[in-house]
Amino acid sequence: MFEAAIQAFAETFSPPLRKILLKSLGLALLLLVVLGTVLQSIVTHLVTLPYPFDTALAIVAALGLVAGAIYLVPPITSLVASLFFDDIADQVERRNFPDEAPGKALPIATSAMLSLRFFGLVLLVNLLALLLLIIPGVNLIAFFAANAYLLGREYFELAAMRFRPVAEARALRKQNAVRVFLYGMVIACLVFVPILNLITPVFATAFMVRMHKRIAAERGPRT
Repeated sequence: MFEAAIQAFAETFSPPLRKILLKSLGLALLLLVVLGTVLQSIVTHLVTLPYPFDTALAIVAALGLVAGAIYLVPPITSLVASLFFDDIADQVERRNFPDEAPGKALPIATSAMLSLRFFGLVLLVNLLALLLLIIPGVNLIAFFAANAYLLGREYFELAAMRFRPVAEARALRKQNAVRVFLYGMVIACLVFVPILNLITPVFATAFMVRMHKRIAAERGPRT
């Protein structure tokens, strides 16, 4: 697992994936700014204070969002991943598994529905984790565990759905729930690193493509 993670990290910055990485970074930063601005507006409008306290509230809210930006990265990167996943996975599969047929992208409608649903779930979970800031320690544990599960689940299922129906991909993930959670922990560790966590979509895809291939190989050829 760790060897695959190191290989995936190195491949993230390789020439075949560099253009996709730059696109995903740009989009992630744009979405992060938009989402942060929206949340700041919600906070400042929910609480009405006279001048100059309203200005102070806006500044505090802005600083709080900057400090809590790490909690916004998982939902943002999960949405970005849905847009670039198949392009990244195709490059990784062709480069590392040239003797095997590459997977097939999901239909656009199915992919969009799954992505939006998962984006909403990850956003909700991370906003709840952000609210737990008042409980030191518990907040970080909840944030790490929740994202290890959610990100592991999303990226594994996306990798599996390139080769099997949605229901079968989910069943495969459930059969290997502990392993997928451990894979998710590797991804969640990257999410904890400011700035570097913006490469999550590319790294996590390259990593989980390898992990799905490993589990699929253990199961033997499909019939």
